[in-house]
Amino acid sequence: MVTEDVEWFAGIDWASQTHQVCLVDAGGKIVGERGFAHGGAGLAELCSWLLTMTRAAPTAIAVAIEVPHGPIVETLLERGFQVYAINPKQLDRFRDRFTVAGAKDDRRDAHVLGDSLRTDRHCFRRLSAENATVIELREWSRMSEDLQQERNRLANRVREQLWRYYPQALAISDDLAADWFLQLWAAAPTPATARRLRESTVGGILKRHRIRRITAAEVLASLRQKPLTVAPGTAEAASAHIRTVAQRLTLVNRQIKQAHHRLDALSDRITENEGDSDAMGQKSEQRDVTILRSLPGVGRIVLATLLAEASEPLRRRDYRTLRTLSGVAPVTRRSGKYCIVVRRQACHMRLRSAVYHWARVATQHDQHSRHRYAELRKRGHSHGRALRSVGDRLLAVACAMLTRQTPFDPDQPLKQMAA
Repeated sequence: MVTEDVEWFAGIDWASQTHQVCLVDAGGKIVGERGFAHGGAGLAELCSWLLTMTRAAPTAIAVAIEVPHGPIVETLLERGFQVYAINPKQLDRFRDRFTVAGAKDDRRDAHVLGDSLRTDRHCFRRLSAENATVIELREWSRMSEDLQQERNRLANRVREQLWRYYPQALAISDDLAADWFLQLWAAAPTPATARRLRESTVGGILKRHRIRRITAAEVLASLRQKPLTVAPGTAEAASAHIRTVAQRLTLVNRQIKQAHHRLDALSDRITENEGDSDAMGQKSEQRDVTILRSLPGVGRIVLATLLAEASEPLRRRDYRTLRTLSGVAPVTRRSGKYCIVVRRQACHMRLRSAVYHWARVATQHDQHSRHRYAELRKRGHSHGRALRSVGDRLLAVACAMLTRQTPFDPDQPLKQMAA
């Protein structure tokens, strides 16, 4: 991977229809500017234009772009160009070099990207082609999250309608989107039908779904409490609303199960690929995915998010990048006698959420994480700040374990494992 023999620098200001490209030489002189339509023909023409204008090999041309993914990046990487990405906020700071008036247009942004890559390449992030399994895992991980958010929205609608006319049903379960609860509601959609519902019918629903935390008698006792007095037609209208939402919830629940099965299969495929790529015959417990799974608090969703959104830092065992992307690294603001440490806001939101829940579950199942969380709370740290500190330590432990290729040992202190 040659990075020092770059002789040409191109900046691409991408758009939905036309991408503006600016090509500069090693001295900063603009060699050419053009717009290319988005599409297979347009991107192929872009690559050909770069090669024609420079008469150089693709490896001698560095291309700067804001987005680190997408068809433009994939096309350039496939053709052998060196592709670099930069955060839009950083690009905005580079733009101030070229204009103090705040002027902005596509041509200027393309020029800023190309020339800034020429002078400050260390501020850009080098991109590489990703593994096909990781790309698929990332998409399924994001779909799973979207489905879960849709499930929560629909469950809130069910809760709102039950509150209107049937509040006693809310006491049965906190998860109103569960299949067993929807079937129970379908058997007794109103307080009037609940009075006629048989205990054997309720018991059959609970048995089919393996619900043991509540009995059929307790369910009927809740449903048969004194009902609300509502206007005529309210129960029928609310029931019709819930019926339509329940059909969508049934579909979403099925799709979530399919997504979870797919996440497990893709994670296992990554494990198999790691084993195949190791010429030394890596043991199963020493593979990266298996090591991450051994950590306390790492479940299906957290594992998939780490592998999908932070595959490159994990591959490099880059603890600093991981803690920055996940938002657990604090930000220090110092000026003269003024010094304050604040929470990092510029981070990867999905990684931040995953590490937060990773730390939260770890404090429930790992004594070392629980002890560290308790100590931080005694010092006056908030719940969120304490969990971020626990997550920071877990990331250090994960990188150390991956470097040494050893699984998690619950009997060894986190401080020693992170060393």
